[in-house]
Amino acid sequence: MSRSAKPAVPSPFWRDAALPFIEARTVDDGRTICYAKHTHDTFSLGAVVGGTSTYVNGAKKERIGSGALVIIDPEQVHACNPYGRDAWAYRMVYVDVPWLARLQHALGRDPNTDFHGFSQTSSVRRDLFAQFGRFYRTLVAPGVEPLGKESAAFEFFTRLHDALDPAAPRARCAADNAKLARAADYIAAHCRDAVTLDAICAAAELSPSYLIRAFNARYGMTPHAFLIDRRVQYGRAELRRGRPIADVALDAGFADQAHFQRAFRRIAAATPGQYRGAVGASRTAG
Repeated sequence: MSRSAKPAVPSPFWRDAALPFIEARTVDDGRTICYAKHTHDTFSLGAVVGGTSTYVNGAKKERIGSGALVIIDPEQVHACNPYGRDAWAYRMVYVDVPWLARLQHALGRDPNTDFHGFSQTSSVRRDLFAQFGRFYRTLVAPGVEPLGKESAAFEFFTRLHDALDPAAPRARCAADNAKLARAADYIAAHCRDAVTLDAICAAAELSPSYLIRAFNARYGMTPHAFLIDRRVQYGRAELRRGRPIADVALDAGFADQAHFQRAFRRIAAATPGQYRGAVGASRTAG
């Protein structure tokens, strides 16, 4: 097998206990990676540094290449997958919403709103791309102290907001949207349980047939896919705490570790073991 055809191995995630509000991932050749539609409970920002990919964000679908930034609000259904034969390379950061909301308030955004989402889902501004690259290198560099990394984060996200001013919060104007939100909230609150369709419908006060159709239209995935997504989100949080994978699998509501492995890899494009073994500056300190 030629070097260019060698299967890619997902790179480790980066985390640092001194910076609990942010996580990063580097992928240098993602041709073998395949993401299903999924969400994050964080604000996600990524830079394509090589190759081309198909990017889906809500109802939008576009082809993006090197030099593009993807902007993904928390809980937004999305997927990004390689296109063509060139090595697809990208850098991602995942930022806790409360941290970013506090920064937005400090920048003068409405303090009565927890988080202001962005109207743009991507950007090809060269200055932003270059600034992100500098910030990312500082963030994952092993020789930079936490203060330097956190300062770089504040500086970059301040510039991001200056460049791409967040849109006004999206209002839920329809009564059915409120009911669908209740369904989503119920699933999220009971994701570790054996959730039934009847229970979701009762919480939302909607019929099963309407719920499934409208939920998919509203959130971009079925109630079951939403449930699995929330279970994987819970699993990620528990793995970051260093818990054994088998224990996390059962606690998250999966039948066994194998089911957890498959769902986690399909959504995160990495195994639970790869995610749990993330490297960071704080781990090397002793």
